[in-house]
This record gives sequence, C-alpha cells and structure tokens, in this order.
Amino acid sequence: TGYYGDGLNAIIVFAACFLPDSSRTDYNYVMENLFLYVISTLELMVAEDYMIVYLNGATPRRRMPGLGWMKKCYQMIDRRLRKNLKSFIIVHPSWFIRTILAVTRPFISSKFSSKIQYVNTLAELREMIPMEYMHIPDSIVK
Repeated sequence: TGYYGDGLNAIIVFAACFLPDSSRTDYNYVMENLFLYVISTLELMVAEDYMIVYLNGATPRRRMPGLGWMKKCYQMIDRRLRKNLKSFIIVHPSWFIRTILAVTRPFISSKFSSKIQYVNTLAELREMIPMEYMHIPDSIVK
C-alpha cells in the first residue's frame, strides 16, 4: 500500500503471486476469506479516490484467481468503493488476464472498463505513479 497526490489517496497493491494454489482442498474457503479481508481493508482505508495495482508477474496460472471469484468480488464491492476507484492497473498482463477481461467487458459497466489499464513493465508503472512507498516483491522485480 502507498499513497499518491496531495490528498494522500491510497494505492492498493495486490500481488497475485502470493495467492493460494488452486489445488488446495480448502481453496474456496481461503479465497472467500481473502475477499472479505480485502473488502474490509478497502472500506477502512478508502475515504477518497484510490487506485489498485494488480501485479500479475511471476504468477503461475494455478494461482491466478478464477473468473467466478473476480465476478463475485466486483458485484460485492460497495458502490462508493467502485465510484472512488480511479484506476485499476494490471502490471505484466498475461494472455489469460487479457482474454478474461475481453470476454467479461460486455458484462461490466463501461465506467469500470475505462478504469482498467495495462502496464507491461515496472519502468512504465514508475512513470505513472510514485513507487517509493510501494513494496514490489523480488520475484516480480526479477
């Protein structure tokens, strides 16, 4: 987590490489609780505008969240949180992520779709937002 701008708006960093492996027997339970934790954290942190940086690099397919989980997350996010989200940046987008978003685009609002940005390198991300307060895992840097 970091902040940007004069108003110290939140930057939420989400590293997919740390998600649980989908082969776990309790995978659905873990992902459900992870989602509840993320939402409660967002509700506590976000009073103003914020952005999410989704780090997809160094993430094997079995650790990427499924389409059903992402859809549920989107539907359960409070309207205020959806409205205050200024940008959803996907760093190192895989073919899978791009395909999922292309397929789901007709089912999500055009306002939300316009907030999604793809960034191919950390250097490109650094040009967009301040990174001095963000922790990028070593596996993604490499």
